[in-house]
Amino acid sequence: MSGGALLLAGCSVSPAASSGPTGILGGVPAAAPAAGAARTAPATKIALASQSIIFTASLTIQAADVPAAASRAAAIAAAAGGYVSGEHASASPAAHPQARVSLQLKIPVAQYPATLSKLAAMPGTRQVSLSQQAQDVTQQVADVGSLVTSAQAAITQLDALLKRTGTVADLLSVQEQINAQESSLEALLAQQRALARETSYATVSMTLAGQQPRSVRHGGKQKHGFVAGLAAGWRGLRLVVSAILTALGAALPFLALAAVLGGAGYAGRRRLRRMLRRGSRPTTAA
Repeated sequence: MSGGALLLAGCSVSPAASSGPTGILGGVPAAAPAAGAARTAPATKIALASQSIIFTASLTIQAADVPAAASRAAAIAAAAGGYVSGEHASASPAAHPQARVSLQLKIPVAQYPATLSKLAAMPGTRQVSLSQQAQDVTQQVADVGSLVTSAQAAITQLDALLKRTGTVADLLSVQEQINAQESSLEALLAQQRALARETSYATVSMTLAGQQPRSVRHGGKQKHGFVAGLAAGWRGLRLVVSAILTALGAALPFLALAAVLGGAGYAGRRRLRRMLRRGSRPTTAA
């Protein structure tokens, strides 16, 4: 009888013990959903942090001293942890020897917004245009990573198969497959490294141009007043005199030729008249 009572007591305790994992304190199973919610939030944060985005910007500014502004832009990029990946300078004979400089800057993504603001607001410069682009390549990065993992796993399996190959023909076939997989893996790794660089550094294409002369920038704005009228009259007089002298210089060769021809004609007429006078004189009787 005492043994039967112990068995009954054990059976009555077992349901309560089986409910322990769902809620040991008070037998309340509400703790399981709470734990599930706690696991969902970190997953969302990880998904947001793992996005791969390529940032690019195109910035054009005018500077009074183009070389100095280019050096300052390179210094700003270096201070942010970036570098100059390309530079091109074009000369203008009528202005500064380096009137236009094109820079390609690589900026760490974390420092990209602040650095771009500093570049657009450098002292002694004026922003002309600014455009930005953001390309989401998260899926492309994930696909390349998956292909890399698959290629590495295939090479591992082929290496294991190579050790168990008996015939020479099978050995050559497996080795050929390993070579093909390794070549494909190298191309995938190169693509993976390129995507890592593009998503780690933003690209800023910067153009620095020399400032235009004041008369050109104001679009030839007209002035009024006595001084302005006097200056306009003097300019008009110079233009008229210059036009007259130009016309005189162009006509001078023709005038010289006309003078020579006129002189020759006049001399011929005088000679002809003398001849006519001699012929018309009356003859005297002997």
